[in-house]
Amino acid sequence: MDEIKQDIRKRLVNLPAAIEIGQPISHRIDHMLSGVRSQIAIKVFGEDLDVLRGQADALRSKLATVPGIADLQIEKQVLSPQIKIRVNYEAAAQYGISAPRILTTLQSLVEGEKITQIVEGGRRFALVVRLPDADRSVEGLKQILIETPNGRIPLFKLASIEESDGPNQISRDDGKRRILLSANASGRPLSEIVGDIRQAVASTKLPEGYFITLGGQFQAQEEASRLVGLLSIVSLTLMFVVLFSRYKSVRLSALIMVNIPLALVGAVLGLWISGQPLSIAALVGFITLAGISVRNGILKVSHYINLMRLEGEHFDHKMIVRGSLERLSPVLMTALVTAFALAPLLFEAEQPGTEILHPVAVVIFSGLISSTLLDTFLTPALFWLFGRKDAERLLAEKNPDTL
Repeated sequence: MDEIKQDIRKRLVNLPAAIEIGQPISHRIDHMLSGVRSQIAIKVFGEDLDVLRGQADALRSKLATVPGIADLQIEKQVLSPQIKIRVNYEAAAQYGISAPRILTTLQSLVEGEKITQIVEGGRRFALVVRLPDADRSVEGLKQILIETPNGRIPLFKLASIEESDGPNQISRDDGKRRILLSANASGRPLSEIVGDIRQAVASTKLPEGYFITLGGQFQAQEEASRLVGLLSIVSLTLMFVVLFSRYKSVRLSALIMVNIPLALVGAVLGLWISGQPLSIAALVGFITLAGISVRNGILKVSHYINLMRLEGEHFDHKMIVRGSLERLSPVLMTALVTAFALAPLLFEAEQPGTEILHPVAVVIFSGLISSTLLDTFLTPALFWLFGRKDAERLLAEKNPDTL
């Protein structure tokens, strides 16, 4: 997909038009997040439109040097011809008419005023009365007669009328004028590009009363990352509480949860080898992987204790080797079944519909490999080094239930 986008950009680079490369669904999501159809939205706020355009141009030149930024452009604002009418308040007061009344009269004459509705068969039309096009020019407006208490007065005696130009649109957010720069990420993780953009924005000096905000897809990603991080801490805490309620031992609970970092080793290597960034999907994969790896530790530790309690085994090398071999098949079976289920998502990353789930598959698949291999050797070793005291305590308890 990245190669296709780059090829399209190279072919369209010489067109005198603003180009944004994306897909319909991603454009809709980006538009909902930031109001633009791009991954990154940089908004410059201020009062003077000319100053805003100048600051936007300067910022665009600075951001153009950021590696990986693509489709960088400024919101189009063109000057359109206008007729500006400025009321002379002193002259209006001399003739006994207020400025709002003058403006209301002009608005009804120039824009038109709906008088009634005409019905022709099944169709309805609004009857609008307004000045003809010839009288809506500068010279025509000067001769418009405005009703005042002192009679009808030409408009040029009450206001200045001149032909000029002005912006075709004035955009606002939260009641403040703003101009927008939009961009996409290409060839680099979005988080890294946003980091460079923030450094560029921080080094930009703005006039007093002007400021810059960043929004877009990365903002939602950061918020989701914080939420997933918080939920991960809650999940790990609840896992430890459940293990402690079962084994009544901090040492055995921690020994089982050691499987989590063992699994994360392979997951991180898998992301690095596949070139995947740390996305929300990858974080979800980490949480899933943590549950699978803890389950494997429970299988072994519980079996060690059951061998001692139900089959008269003593805490020695023979019991640990036997328990590890007897639990090797269940652990391998669950790992292989999960790996086979993830194979379509893992090896068909370019197929439509796998973009979101592919990072999850990479994390779980690579984490299962490291977790299974390391758990096979490290969990028995850790149980031998640190589990004797708690295992013998559990064995001495007069509880007929097995763990």
